[in-house]
Amino acid sequence: MDKNEMMNKVFHQLALDYNCLPEDFLKDEIIFTEAKALEGRRPYPFFTPRLELITFGSGVVVNASGDIIDRAKSIFKNKSAFEIFNMPFVCGVNPYFLPNLSDRPILRHTEGFEFKFIEKSEISKLYSQKGFEFALQYDVHSLHPEQLAVIVITKDTIVGVASAVSECKTLWQINVDVLPQFRGNNLATTAVSMLTNEVLKRGYVPYYSTSIDNIFSLRVAAKSGYLPSWAHCYRTRMDLLNV
Repeated sequence: MDKNEMMNKVFHQLALDYNCLPEDFLKDEIIFTEAKALEGRRPYPFFTPRLELITFGSGVVVNASGDIIDRAKSIFKNKSAFEIFNMPFVCGVNPYFLPNLSDRPILRHTEGFEFKFIEKSEISKLYSQKGFEFALQYDVHSLHPEQLAVIVITKDTIVGVASAVSECKTLWQINVDVLPQFRGNNLATTAVSMLTNEVLKRGYVPYYSTSIDNIFSLRVAAKSGYLPSWAHCYRTRMDLLNV
């Protein structure tokens, strides 16, 4: 997979999620679309009123439910992307990362730790292991199940897990968690790098996301060869919109 193929898959999936055209994400303008539960969108709850924002650094796609889209247009009129994402009712913005395909990190395993791939059919057995809430869903009925995982083992004990969750047909989200007493040993970085390389090999697009205040997770993304690609506002204060 090269960068063009990767970005094509990302743009087409997000276009389904936000009811726009793939090329809209590259336009230097504010584009308004009505939120719709289109076939193929990632299986997250669809609620109204709804207002989400997404930017790849130029313009912004504003995805709003029909009951508030006119209100959104009046508020965002003649605003820049910076102004929109810094409005007082915008309170949930996360960065999203894609792998740097031209410069993947060299894997260096830490002495005393074993890294092992676990396939989908065996992942539910990991649910007996507690303490990996950031990496495992602990739900055999999830609409976006874990497809592949890397576990970190020392002295016959699992101390870290990285998982790849299939949110749609092309994109797999990477999640990772390491027990507190074992952090700082480069375990998360190694597990995420291994998992990323394998997901790419299988033809899927791995992506990484975390909250903007989670500096440790942001460092894992950087050290694992991920680059910031887009920002998504997933939560807004509707009461401040007067709706």
